[in-house]
Amino acid sequence: MTITRVQVFPIDAGNLLGYAEITIDDCFCVGDLLIFRQPGGYRFAMPRVKLQNGRHNEIVSVSEVKMWKMIEDAVIAEYEKVAGKRER
Repeated sequence: MTITRVQVFPIDAGNLLGYAEITIDDCFCVGDLLIFRQPGGYRFAMPRVKLQNGRHNEIVSVSEVKMWKMIEDAVIAEYEKVAGKRER
């Protein structure tokens, strides 16, 4: 599997820095990935829905650590590129 496209949509909402959409192998898209600020860098989370009990449930998940890291690296790299352009 290859990440063939990453699109980032920066926002300014406290620790939430933006959303991302990725495309895998030019045919499978996942949107609403969340990009957060954390001490020492960034992290991302998969799309999720809020349940009636206040908890969140992921609607997409990654079962392999290697793939998670590949997605994380691609999303954060694109966020840093886009965010850097916005600050100029």
